[in-house]
Amino acid sequence: MQWKTADYAGWGRALRAKGRIARPERVSALKDALAEGGPAIGNRRSYGDGALNDGGAATEMKRMDRLLAFAPETGVIEVEAGATIGALLKLLAPQGWMPAVMPGTGLATIGGCIANDVHGKNHHGAGSFGQHVLAVTLMTPAGPREVSPASDPALFRATMGGQGQTGAILSARLQLMAIPGQRMKVLETRMRDFDSFIAALDASKAEFAVGWIDATAKRKRLGRGILEEGTLVEGTRPGPERKPKPVPFDAPQALLSWPVVKIFNRWYGSGVPDSGRKRTRALDEFFFPLDALSGWNRLYGKRGFHQFQCVVPADRAPALKEILNTIARGGVASPLAVLKRMGPGRAGHLSFPMDGYTLAVDLPARARVPALYARLEDQVIAAGGRIYLAKDALARPESMAAMYPELEAWRAEVAKADPAGRLATDLVRRLKLRSA
Repeated sequence: MQWKTADYAGWGRALRAKGRIARPERVSALKDALAEGGPAIGNRRSYGDGALNDGGAATEMKRMDRLLAFAPETGVIEVEAGATIGALLKLLAPQGWMPAVMPGTGLATIGGCIANDVHGKNHHGAGSFGQHVLAVTLMTPAGPREVSPASDPALFRATMGGQGQTGAILSARLQLMAIPGQRMKVLETRMRDFDSFIAALDASKAEFAVGWIDATAKRKRLGRGILEEGTLVEGTRPGPERKPKPVPFDAPQALLSWPVVKIFNRWYGSGVPDSGRKRTRALDEFFFPLDALSGWNRLYGKRGFHQFQCVVPADRAPALKEILNTIARGGVASPLAVLKRMGPGRAGHLSFPMDGYTLAVDLPARARVPALYARLEDQVIAAGGRIYLAKDALARPESMAAMYPELEAWRAEVAKADPAGRLATDLVRRLKLRSA
């Protein structure tokens, strides 16, 4: 197995690492790579340090992306961990199937989706990704081991959303979702403020729903934005296949100055008339809108950005309004934020979702952001919510037990699966997830 020393980062690019990386293509090579130590990582679409191991080794799984089995009559598929969600959608949609839960980018790997127990625009109905995993195969020192809710429920639960700490994910067997075609009917509606947004999300009967919020708006306009509701319909893909446009260089800091972002957010919101707008969109365009720009993280410049994503319980929606207020008053320019309604579905001890509302906001990496993030973190804890580990780069270790009450149960399973701590990442060490 050949190793290459590289500088690498998460998607936010604010946190970086340097170390040896292996890129195996076969199980035998994977076993040799893992023997050297370090975690297995995917396409590094988590935003902070969840896929970093500064100064150590890491095994990149992207080349292990084979389709192992597919039963078109039942929609059960087995696939290696390095396959991406977008590749599966492209392959399966013409055959009437798609992954039941998809994150906001098609470039996330199956292993990454499991390690973070990702959610999608249909979480209020479909739950989290791990709830559609029938079994997962972990690479152990003794060889591959299949784990399912029936064979080892505690280890399975620790693996779903478990940050890859129970073993390198080799492959997974998934239950897909049947779809009528390759089109999505989308209704876009302008929301005048936060309260109307929450009311609309609660009233929505759509299978897929997502809100785009102007995070710079204040006072009466706080929380204004656009609600998108999607319905799967029959028909082949509308229009030609999308070709991503590259972002060729790191943008200057002035591009994300407060006045520029405010103008952009107003322009974006004005694109939908007061009466609303209906559109037919291809599935990948609806589910992965930002993938239209390859390397869009470069728009935040060389210093990168952080993303703050939290969820608060359904009965604490006003707390989310105050969180938005804190962001708007913080004076850190932020493009459009994302608001979604979540259901109770979660598959693991460290799974992010809860029955409530989730808000995600990009924060350019500036000197004032850590202090702002700390204030937001305190507000989340006071509301009984939690921060999404897949997006985090700045949370404090002392917050974890309050946000994740099943942390001790997860620690017990991880201690049995990886007693020497060979799979620990920068995020695991920063947040002291594996130590009491």
